[in-house]
Amino acid sequence: MQFEVWAPQADRVTLHWGDATRALERDPERVGWWAGDADAQDGTRYGFAVDDGPVLPDPRSRHQPDGPDGLSAVVDQERYNWRGEWAGRALPGAVLYELHVGTYTREGTLDAAAERLGHLAELGVTHVELMPLCPFPGRHGWGYEGVSLWAVHEPYGGPEALKRFVDRAHELGLGVVLDVVHNHLGPSGNYLPAFGPYFTDTHQTPWGSAVNLDAPGSDDVREFLIGSALAWLRDYRLDGLRLDAVHALVDTRACHFLEELSTAVDELAADLGRPLFLIAESDLNDPRLITPRKEGGLGLHAQWNDDFHHCAHTVLTGESQGYYEDFARAPLAALAKTLTSGYFHDGTYSTFRGRHHGRPLDRTRVSAHRLLGYTQTHDQVGNRAQGDRLSASLSPGLLACAAALTLTGPFTPMLFMGEEWAAGTPWQFFTDHTDPELAEAVRRGRRREFAAHGWAEEDVPDPQDPATRDRSCLDWSEPDPGHGDGLHARVLAWYRDLIALRHRHADLSDPDLAAVKVAYDEAGHWLALRRGDVRVALNLGKERAVIPLGIQHVRVLAAWEPVEAPGTDGLLNLPGESCVVLTQA
Repeated sequence: MQFEVWAPQADRVTLHWGDATRALERDPERVGWWAGDADAQDGTRYGFAVDDGPVLPDPRSRHQPDGPDGLSAVVDQERYNWRGEWAGRALPGAVLYELHVGTYTREGTLDAAAERLGHLAELGVTHVELMPLCPFPGRHGWGYEGVSLWAVHEPYGGPEALKRFVDRAHELGLGVVLDVVHNHLGPSGNYLPAFGPYFTDTHQTPWGSAVNLDAPGSDDVREFLIGSALAWLRDYRLDGLRLDAVHALVDTRACHFLEELSTAVDELAADLGRPLFLIAESDLNDPRLITPRKEGGLGLHAQWNDDFHHCAHTVLTGESQGYYEDFARAPLAALAKTLTSGYFHDGTYSTFRGRHHGRPLDRTRVSAHRLLGYTQTHDQVGNRAQGDRLSASLSPGLLACAAALTLTGPFTPMLFMGEEWAAGTPWQFFTDHTDPELAEAVRRGRRREFAAHGWAEEDVPDPQDPATRDRSCLDWSEPDPGHGDGLHARVLAWYRDLIALRHRHADLSDPDLAAVKVAYDEAGHWLALRRGDVRVALNLGKERAVIPLGIQHVRVLAAWEPVEAPGTDGLLNLPGESCVVLTQA
């Protein structure tokens, strides 16, 4: 088989495989590339030495069986026998479920997670969004410090385990989305600088030197990133990718990297004959990100909408610290604006940033499904000092309201694992760094960060303590109807009912953002949402609220607490901390 590697500044590149070595030759048709043949097969260990340096893993390694510091291994992608065909599952109408393989089950493997996919099919979600799978040092971590963008973390089960997971998901009708990180790599176990200018000091990011998207050598770096993205979609039959923190992808070229990536993904979708999509994480509130390329946008298919999260969080919790300050002055007004306009910050002044932020979104042109709505994510839970979920502080009724906001609102809903049964387990920040200095730096940095917000050092979990990860694993006994007082089972049933309603009533997945109507009373702590013939009412206060829906002849589709439909006066009498979904009879 042929081996190749990009090393534009090297004078010599040597391939090491098994007990053999051979010098690679410059590729006459590709500047900076080296290539050569060797007798190798699936599983053969190999690596490259640049200018007689140490033998390093392949930057495009498909398998790191001994971790990011070990040799690479050959992967024969044709070896796996897929159990069936898959026509794909597009994003419009979807309900996503964010899942971390290492804590979804106590075993923390892809095979163990696959055994629990039946729960998600019964829940009614359409896609599983896996947090990053690329190899990282140690066994346990969030996955955002991966270094081999083409490989699968070995403790999770390696490449074939991912294929088995995807196979099982597709058998159940579930699409699979993977979170990928292009904005930084490592730092531990990152050998890319030994091969070429993968990074540039031209720009700086929160993680140091930026990935090289626009400096000399950036053509091949961009191709490296795009190639890895296409490989996930093609070789593992994934349905989409979530792109981490795209605002940190600094690119001054005329054709932005994200436009180039979206073009390549759309072309692959056409070649494969099934839908593929890209979901960006971005805090820019720039609709050009999700505007089609033919209309002058970058052509990504959707983005996370943190404005919706921040509004909902302030409404539900009353918190006003940090970035919640912008939304806490009139939280229901902020939520109403976001539900009807897409963004809250659309050119408005942001106190948290100390400047104006965002750009208006054209509701008549941008489909509501292009914005993802959620009240909990790995970031918003795990980046709290103690990793506490909403279930740690909210009443059952307010948890029900949070679910109703997400699952009946105009945006593509996304749930965070365990949310659907009000999991009692936290989800904390944990690492397993093998470099003692890095481990200590992360530990100190975490405690320093939260000390600035008034937390005592001893109250911030040690990321390196194995108990921190163990506390974060889901407890699968909780949703059992016989567990405790039955609250977890009741919340799970509520989520199932709301998701079923969303699938059954076209009004709840209507992509027309301009058709969304909202009424609210800041002092009365209630909000009512109109989606076609469907009405959703939330009473976020402790006292009973009288909500003037202004309509008669409606029937209740789902209610957290028993409630009567409005009478001839059109007034809805809703218990405190409760919600209801109605439709015109």
